[in-house]
Amino acid sequence: MRGFLRTAVWLYRRSGGKLGGKMFGAPVLLLTTTGRKSGRSWTVPLMYQTDGDRWVIIASNGGSARHPAWWLNLRSQPDASIQIGRQTYLVTAVETAGEDRERLWQQMADMYKGYDGYARKTTRQIPVVVLQRR
Repeated sequence: MRGFLRTAVWLYRRSGGKLGGKMFGAPVLLLTTTGRKSGRSWTVPLMYQTDGDRWVIIASNGGSARHPAWWLNLRSQPDASIQIGRQTYLVTAVETAGEDRERLWQQMADMYKGYDGYARKTTRQIPVVVLQRR
């Protein structure tokens, strides 16, 4: 899986998002976090939507019982960067709650039907994360 992700990130960066900029018809960004244990930079491609001047991502991990590593990294160090196309932005991650979470979850699930299936597969509440520009 790591090899696939590295290739996807390389293709996205090389093409400015022309290759890998969509997944299941949804837009994709590259999220770069700082490893909570290693201190190294880690980059993953994620589907997203905008909500005003924020970007919304889902920490689904395919419905696994475990949170994705990138979300654990963001909980430890919420400052990160994203790349959309050829543009890079410094962001801060915030987990949503309450009505905001429910609204954004529905927006994301309307974009990609798999999210509702992932929620049914796991007992954990899947985090809905907003990335705010710093």
